[in-house]
Amino acid sequence: MADFQSRLSDFDKLDCRLAAVSVDAEPDAQKTVTEHQLKFPVAYGADGPALGALTGAFWEDKRRCLQATGFILKADGTVAQALYSTGPIGRYTAAEALKILEKIVMG
Repeated sequence: MADFQSRLSDFDKLDCRLAAVSVDAEPDAQKTVTEHQLKFPVAYGADGPALGALTGAFWEDKRRCLQATGFILKADGTVAQALYSTGPIGRYTAAEALKILEKIVMG
């Protein structure tokens, strides 16, 4: 998330907004927001198994964590691209997301 925060002005230039969802309780989510000085919304307390079932994200029951899943939405709310991870590899970087968004926004 720190990577995305560091490029927030680039997302703003494309008139694109960021948001994150966490299964963490409020104190833990707030710690992450504070630690990385996040300026975009971070929802907390999500039901991991339910969110995984709804979105296709990978819920790791043993560790009780939802693996990162990235969605790039069009202005109409439809999914332009999604990236599903089952571990620490295979996640959008801010630079990759910006390249995809530039193609969507600029045509």
